This record gives sequence, C-alpha cells and structure tokens, in this order.
Amino acid sequence: MIKITNIRILDNTRIHFTFNDNKEKTVDFAPFIKEDKLSSALKDPDFFAQVKAYENGRGIYWPNDFDFCPDFLYQFQADKKEELIEKN
Repeated sequence: MIKITNIRILDNTRIHFTFNDNKEKTVDFAPFIKEDKLSSALKDPDFFAQVKAYENGRGIYWPNDFDFCPDFLYQFQADKKEELIEKN
C-alpha cells in the first residue's frame, strides 16, 4: 500500500512527494487547475500552499476538500516523462 510520508511545496503548482517505499516524485498540478469550483481555488498561491497530507499518508487535500490519493500521485505521468527516484 503506497503512502505519502512527506510533502514539500516547490512553487505555485508543484509539490515534491516522498513515499513509504523511499521513492520521491515531483508533481506539477497545473494541468489539474481548471475553472471549476474546486480546482480554481488552487490558482491562488496562498491557497495552494495550504495543502496537507492526511495523517495516515493516504492522500493530500486542501481546505476546500479537493484531494488526491497517493496511488494516483505515485503513478501519474505528465506529458513529459517523470521518473520516480529511489533514495538509498
């Protein structure tokens, strides 16, 4: 079961994740920020920075309940190929 062990906000749309198998990945959330009620709030850098990881590591969320599960984040491939990095 994949869990998020650490998150680090890099800028206004990117978050760096560490997972419980010691792999790390940066995800750019820009493609997910649209004009809809939930995701449009993430356009505000101050709101984007309010992201939190669920206590059990089973996802991330913002105060408006917009969330992502760790499995999706772990497997997500952007248009440009991003590789998971294993930390030893």
